Amino acid sequence: MRTLGFCGDWLVTSCGTKLVAVHTKEDREAFVFDCSLAEKRPKQTKGEDTSDGAASEETGNDEVLAFAASASGRLLALTDDTKRLVLFGCEPSWRCISTRWVVRRCTALTFSQDEDELLVADKSGDVYSFSVAEAERDGELKLGHLSMLLAVVVSPDDRFIITADRDEKIRVSHRGSPYNIQAFCLGHRQFVSALHIPAGRPHWLLSGSGDGTVKLWEFESGRQLQSWELRQDGSAAEQNQDQNQNHPAPEQNAAVCRVTSSPDARHLAVLCERDSDRRLFRLDSDEGSDLGPPHRLPFPRPPLDVSFDRDGRLWVLMDSCEDPVHVFCCRQSGWQNLEGGPELSRVTERLKSHWSPAEASRSFQHLFKVSYDNVTSYLQKKQQRLEEQLEEGGAGGERREKVQEGGVLPRGPDPNGERLSRCSC
Repeated sequence: MRTLGFCGDWLVTSCGTKLVAVHTKEDREAFVFDCSLAEKRPKQTKGEDTSDGAASEETGNDEVLAFAASASGRLLALTDDTKRLVLFGCEPSWRCISTRWVVRRCTALTFSQDEDELLVADKSGDVYSFSVAEAERDGELKLGHLSMLLAVVVSPDDRFIITADRDEKIRVSHRGSPYNIQAFCLGHRQFVSALHIPAGRPHWLLSGSGDGTVKLWEFESGRQLQSWELRQDGSAAEQNQDQNQNHPAPEQNAAVCRVTSSPDARHLAVLCERDSDRRLFRLDSDEGSDLGPPHRLPFPRPPLDVSFDRDGRLWVLMDSCEDPVHVFCCRQSGWQNLEGGPELSRVTERLKSHWSPAEASRSFQHLFKVSYDNVTSYLQKKQQRLEEQLEEGGAGGERREKVQEGGVLPRGPDPNGERLSRCSC
């Protein structure tokens, strides 16, 4: 899975087993960390839970699954398919602070705002807390869901941990006492795959889902402020909160992969699975909670990921060895592609030597819930059976079928000369 992010002025991306960081402002050497060459897992880890079969998952391909940077850009953490959790310091130079091990493969990471805690969400629905100051200490279980967790964020005031799972739920828990739930943000109809709190709007929460919608919440109360339905044809239509049950056909929707906003919280970027368009909304920075009509950035192939830098420029990660990244800047005339700039050229040259074609694009297909309708099939077979019995036995066959189904018939002989008694099966 290829992802893109920023740690201060460092552009960070994952490329298979490698984490590659390139400085966008200065001509500095790229930092590369290869998980396949990193510290190997010890044979036995203190406190590891093997009750769910975790011990049988000793092997992995060392592919980077997720990474996250702290708000200050001084720390970065990654986790890989071998259940390795690595903490880095980024300034003044890159260094590996610690390598620890998680119980199960992780799906999302985030730092607390004061950067003393690293929260790790895993596929079983648990969130573990890892100390930053005590970099060698094992993780502690913080909270849990009944289904796979797909996203986790911490509120700007560090009071709440917000988690999203495969069962369409967004839970707002108190960080100090996670067993106390502040609110649920309910309304999505498929797994919630992305969470984001815009800068400067500490009470807002943006969420993206497999149902093809982006929703805006006031998360402390769980109140939905706005919902946008994204179509695979690139259009976006505002969905009235009171008409939330009127959904388009599922094939018109695309799973949301990423929701992120610019540092000034004026622009919102949304990426959908297998979609060649990047949608950019304008967030209302004054009173209110309106999303302006989307601006589309078309690409010849679906982008892999997207992120804003500190200057509000939009960087787009592509599956291309020649042009792995594109940069867009907002002008009065709209978003313009910055081609041939010194920063883009430097980043591209640094990435080329470590870039390889993606083995597989990001896919959420395995997360969609499948419902089975066996009632229709049963009714069809029942009707067929009734018709066959009517053809074979006439009215007597129909009466017997009703008795077998628990019906009540009056006493008396049937047309075939048999006497039927009252039956209540």
